[in-house]
Amino acid sequence: MSPLDLDRRTLDLVALGDSFTEGVGDPYPPEDAGAAVRYRGWADRFAEHLAARVPELRYANLAVRGKLMRQIVEDQLPRAVELAPDLVTLSAGGNDLLRPGGDPDRLARVLERAVRRLRATGADVVLFTGVNFSAGFMRLRIGTFARYYLNIRAIADRHGCYLVDQWSMDALTDPRAWDADRLHMSPEGHRRLAAKVAEAVGAPVGGGHEAWPPAPPPDRRAARRADARWAREHLVPWLGRRLTGRSSGDGVTAKRPELEPLPATGRAGAPQGEGGGRERADRAG
Repeated sequence: MSPLDLDRRTLDLVALGDSFTEGVGDPYPPEDAGAAVRYRGWADRFAEHLAARVPELRYANLAVRGKLMRQIVEDQLPRAVELAPDLVTLSAGGNDLLRPGGDPDRLARVLERAVRRLRATGADVVLFTGVNFSAGFMRLRIGTFARYYLNIRAIADRHGCYLVDQWSMDALTDPRAWDADRLHMSPEGHRRLAAKVAEAVGAPVGGGHEAWPPAPPPDRRAARRADARWAREHLVPWLGRRLTGRSSGDGVTAKRPELEPLPATGRAGAPQGEGGGRERADRAG
């Protein structure tokens, strides 16, 4: 792929997806005590990197936590086409594959139709593989996810898309790259990924590949306590939503539904309109 043309005055960027793209796990500092949590995430950070190079960058983020592929394609894709952006980031399917019966080949076919529709508008598209989890509860389905990622690689190749290969990012296999729920990235994980996305489109910014500082020696007793706390605070509520058909995205709206310049402060995640990507206690997937 040729690098994205950044020798331009204007660029419109739209981000589509679920909690990964909404930025869950990477909150902005609260503006006021008791204020709703607002998320930054890799997409906001990536937009900020581009804004440092393109004078008139406009950015919309339509992603909403918990959304399935069907919901992203039905609710977000038409709006993205309507906005007619120059560049679209698209990550979808992870929540589907966490559910029983998630079919990586079927999801890939739906994703490819979405990519085809976006590319027909003239937009460049950024796709993502996922992380190679070798530990934790995600490893139980890693084969299913890996098959999906191979499909995504093929889609990117067939349609001339940029590909962000998280599978090769050793930095994201470190526990410090992940939030307490072990499903969403931490602020540092989001920061490193934003640098990787910038690199993928030919706008390297540095700071995404440095080694983590040495970790303290493992404490098995503390690890068991942490596992028990994680199961109680995150796994059980997540399973409860699966059993009752609820989603962490119920009642949540896109945080940046319109193409708008980034605020002068560079804080791209200010809520827009009712809902504004507000936080809920049951935030995971």
